[in-house]
Amino acid sequence: MDMEPVLIIALITVGVCAGTIGTLFGVGGGIIFIPVLTILFDLSASEAVAVSLVGIVATSTGAASFYVKSGIANVRLGLLLEITTSVGAMIGALFAAYAANWVLLFIFGCVLIYSAVSMILRKERIIENSDEGGDMNFSYTDSKDLTERQYEVKNVKSGLLVCTAAGVLSSLTGVGGGTIKVPLMNIHMHVPIKVASATSSYMIGITAFSGAIIFFIHGDLLLDYAAAIAVGAFLGSVIGTSISKKLDAGPMRKYFSILLLAVSVIVFLEAGGVL
Repeated sequence: MDMEPVLIIALITVGVCAGTIGTLFGVGGGIIFIPVLTILFDLSASEAVAVSLVGIVATSTGAASFYVKSGIANVRLGLLLEITTSVGAMIGALFAAYAANWVLLFIFGCVLIYSAVSMILRKERIIENSDEGGDMNFSYTDSKDLTERQYEVKNVKSGLLVCTAAGVLSSLTGVGGGTIKVPLMNIHMHVPIKVASATSSYMIGITAFSGAIIFFIHGDLLLDYAAAIAVGAFLGSVIGTSISKKLDAGPMRKYFSILLLAVSVIVFLEAGGVL
């Protein structure tokens, strides 16, 4: 069935907004996609998650081209963490295909609350490069003041384990795992917040793709909705990277946590059948 032009424009607009926000905060836009698709477009939770994952892939594609080229994203660390994250994403997608809608919505609401709290409480945790010249020593140039900053990645093994859980949550909730991986890299692995966000922005595309394939095989992916969302999300990622060059994302995360808490309330109300 052909989609109405108004519906296509609405989906693209949602994609642009979610892609912009997702790129700025390194979360992929799933926190916008899920409530909007389920509440305003009346998709089931499973359908919304599947479409959201495609939007996240599009967002990641646009954001990664900037973050990797600028050297902010840590490609080596991202690919390492994706080993366990992708496995978790496939496991989560298999479970989500058979889970009740309210279960997925409840899990998503919990992820939103976790993300909001972590944005409020977490602080920069950076360890300077060790004198021994370890293989997990890195540096990047801060685009805001053009200062070169060095850091050493810690707790890699435990980080890989947590990323498995992040992958499962990615497919269960459609958020791409960024809400877990950004605070994980910053707080537990001592990666600078700008690097963590940039690295997450390109990682979540790989994670989301792994989950989206499972949903496609099970027939839960609405291709027309996904196409419109993907176009908007890619445009949003371009806008988001342009803004990120001039903006300090730190204070914005704290304000954004208020939005996350508000959306979590709406999601819990829908999961309980109130909406």
